[in-house]
Amino acid sequence: MKEVKGKRVTIVGLARSGVGAANLLSLMGADVTVTDIKQEDKLESYIQNINKEVKLILGSHPDYLFKDSDLVVVSPGVPLDISPLSLARARGIPIIGELELAYRIIMSVNEEEQLINCNKGFLAVTGTNGKSTTTTLLDFMINKGGFKSILGGNIGNALTEEILRLASIKDNKKTVDFVVVEVSSFQLEAIDKFKPVVASLLNITPDHLDRYHSMKEYIDAKSRIFMNQTEEDYLVLNYDDDETKKLYYSKLESIKPQVYFFSRKNEVKGLYLKDGYIYCNIPDIFGEKIPFSLINTGEIRIKGVHNLENAMAASAMALLAGCPVNAVIDSLKEFGGLEHRLEFVRELNGVSYINDSKGTNVAAVMKSLEGFKSPVILIAGGRDKAGDFSALKDLVKDKVKSLILIGEASGKIKKALGDFVKTHMAASLKDAVEIAQREAEKGDVVLLSPACASFDMFRDFEDRGRQFKDIVRKLK
Repeated sequence: MKEVKGKRVTIVGLARSGVGAANLLSLMGADVTVTDIKQEDKLESYIQNINKEVKLILGSHPDYLFKDSDLVVVSPGVPLDISPLSLARARGIPIIGELELAYRIIMSVNEEEQLINCNKGFLAVTGTNGKSTTTTLLDFMINKGGFKSILGGNIGNALTEEILRLASIKDNKKTVDFVVVEVSSFQLEAIDKFKPVVASLLNITPDHLDRYHSMKEYIDAKSRIFMNQTEEDYLVLNYDDDETKKLYYSKLESIKPQVYFFSRKNEVKGLYLKDGYIYCNIPDIFGEKIPFSLINTGEIRIKGVHNLENAMAASAMALLAGCPVNAVIDSLKEFGGLEHRLEFVRELNGVSYINDSKGTNVAAVMKSLEGFKSPVILIAGGRDKAGDFSALKDLVKDKVKSLILIGEASGKIKKALGDFVKTHMAASLKDAVEIAQREAEKGDVVLLSPACASFDMFRDFEDRGRQFKDIVRKLK
């Protein structure tokens, strides 16, 4: 990134990624301007974290910025087809994302330019659902196995923030073995050279169709995770997911990395579930004769059908990255899961309250409901992401005792599912929880799993989940 010094760089989008990219490029000597379509009063929490050398242009995207820049860095929330980016593209100005920027800096071969040295490369996880749990569990395994890592991307800190943090530590060797990243379809749209040594595509189900014009466009974005991989790299795929399997067979001749699978239903080359055990069928794993039993599923701390898949994906990636088998097994026994992902909140009068605020699409709610044997009182709704709520029909009829709806999509969900289950419309999340408490009997589960985005009523899914937990904890 020597070329950045003294060059004019425009950052599009002042959010977490934009702040990290702007501050890092400023440190590296670039002339940085950040532009955001939002007004200043909507961005105060980000503005206060920007270096004073960085220029801010808020409320618009002036054309001159995109005509005169040497490089444009786009935050994930910004669509790549907006007219200012088309203007820059027409003038031959490079356009990359914050993930690509971080990758180029970390993987620089020039030691004098390195702010951080990464010995072994990137481990990257994408998919519609399960990304955060799988990525965090993978990082847990990598560290348990004795490796040093950075965790970031679409989870926790932006990678550029992590580079800055590590580079600022005095007497720090600034060397890691792996960079473990969760990557979204939005981030993958803006990569160029990004190449993980081990990548995983967990699943593909309809999501973000309010941004993408078709499922094909969404799938194409996801599949970019392996576009730069070579024969020396690994790709881990879900054999049970229709779209993932279809993608594999359609691109069979063009996929260069070595491919392994995980499956709950089939004995595959990779990791699979059979008779209550997870088996490893990966050759040359530390001299083990394959297939061998890795762990009894009852010993895995995180629960739920979808978490079995997440556990297998993370385990396959860790083993392929060279993590010792015992470290993988110990991690599966110890890792307790993430906030807002089927998180147990409390039991009151024999009723369990579960926070699954990260269930922001229909497929995520389907996986959550599949794991319950007790009657479920489901709280759902929020901002629609062009989801097909009718896909929940069979599970709602089988599992859900009462459906309580909130937010902008409540009418659409009621139209799709209201004929199959007792349905209540709630004015707020607090109202929804109080209705759920009145409806619930001993042995029932009250589940917040919205199948929608949160932005109609909350700052983000985390804000929604924490408010739910606060309300539940105050129940008497």
